[in-house]
Amino acid sequence: MLNTIGPESLAGGVISAGWGTLFNKPHEYGTHWRGFGKRYGMRLTGVSVSNAMEAGIGAFWGEDPRYERSRSESFRGRLGHVVKMTFLAQNRQGRLMPAYARYIAIPGNNFISNAWRADSEATVGNAGIRTLLGFLGRMSGNAFQEFWPDIRQRLGGGKSPKP
Repeated sequence: MLNTIGPESLAGGVISAGWGTLFNKPHEYGTHWRGFGKRYGMRLTGVSVSNAMEAGIGAFWGEDPRYERSRSESFRGRLGHVVKMTFLAQNRQGRLMPAYARYIAIPGNNFISNAWRADSEATVGNAGIRTLLGFLGRMSGNAFQEFWPDIRQRLGGGKSPKP
């Protein structure tokens, strides 16, 4: 649920909607607060549908989509874990497996959403770009979960909950 409406996701929505409003993409929404709201809502529905699909399909197949922080002490090891866990998930036995539910959910959501998107962005090419951005967004979320607790701790904001 935090991946959908948590602070990180809500902040990502503000950035995404702000960027789209700044460059007026899609142009059908305009460059005003109402256009910002439409862009924000479109992103939120996309994230919600994708997360629900991944959780539902993943539960059926025994995949756990949650990110678990690396046990590595090195930056390189931790960064590698961030990238690796963008494409892998743990199964019921705790073993890593391809994140098949994610492979279905991210592109599935982006192609399905063409049905209610503005005409200028409801294309196969745009759905492909959104799919790539969806995986990059997942990777960014993993990086945030991996490194933010340590950054916050160094800034004096509390303990670092290392696994």
